[in-house]
Amino acid sequence: MPKLADTISGARLLGNKIAQTQRQANPDGRMPLMDHLRELRNRLIKAVAAIVIALAVGLIPFVHDRLWTFVYHPFNAAAHADHTKLIVIGVLDPFTIWLQLAFWFALIVTCPYWLYQVWAFIAPGLYRREKRWTYVFVCTAAPLFLGGATLAYFVMSRGLRYLLALAPSGIQVAPTVSNYLGYFQAMILGFGLAFELPLLLVMLNLVGVISHERMKKWRRIMIFLVFVFAGIASPSPDPVTMLLLAIPCVVLIEVADLLIWMNDRRRARIPSPYAGLSDDEASPLDLDVPSGDGADIGRPPGSAD
Repeated sequence: MPKLADTISGARLLGNKIAQTQRQANPDGRMPLMDHLRELRNRLIKAVAAIVIALAVGLIPFVHDRLWTFVYHPFNAAAHADHTKLIVIGVLDPFTIWLQLAFWFALIVTCPYWLYQVWAFIAPGLYRREKRWTYVFVCTAAPLFLGGATLAYFVMSRGLRYLLALAPSGIQVAPTVSNYLGYFQAMILGFGLAFELPLLLVMLNLVGVISHERMKKWRRIMIFLVFVFAGIASPSPDPVTMLLLAIPCVVLIEVADLLIWMNDRRRARIPSPYAGLSDDEASPLDLDVPSGDGADIGRPPGSAD
């Protein structure tokens, strides 16, 4: 047994040494096209395998019943008074619904894993600064989308109650399960993407597309459009449902505007290397290529990564 343990330890040390040598010889993560394709194939196989395993778990009756209870709750809360029920029309619809729920369950549960596979494929081609901003984007986008989706889940029953009540007297409302699932997914995605707007504004400011001054000019129009979107996304005519979506979006936009203002002030304190140059004067660019890395070509002197 001691010999086996020594052999395993030696193999691990050898593997780590080989990997370290490869990283030192190829610090930029460059590889031929065929190696890129093989890497992509391996990442896709791992991601698809994880989704398939989670899909099989979602098809288990015990898991499926709880998934359906979770998805059906907003409709049940809205239609409980008039005993409206969902129906299926086709023979294969029950199986299709079962498979659809299991697929979305697998996609959401394995989301961290297959997103990591995507990241592991593209990360070697990014610079250190690009990786840092990617981390910030992912860590911010996920909670924002989750917050919007959670809000949509809890206000969905109000919109459903209004839509079901629009039927004329004497008409029996019997929506299909497929129609309800489409409405459910549209509300979750709509609210989740609406909460991503502030992040988009901040990212546009970081690349120099918009500024705080432009945000001041657009504030009234943006707030008006937010309320218009809230009125469209929440079909209930009562103001409570619209405000439940509009107010969080307005607050997030104000927070984004504050971050944009802080970033503009930070930029204003940094002297520009192009200040005072005429149109026909050469800019002070450092065109010397450092040994072993060409990432700093064309950067102004003194610029940080």
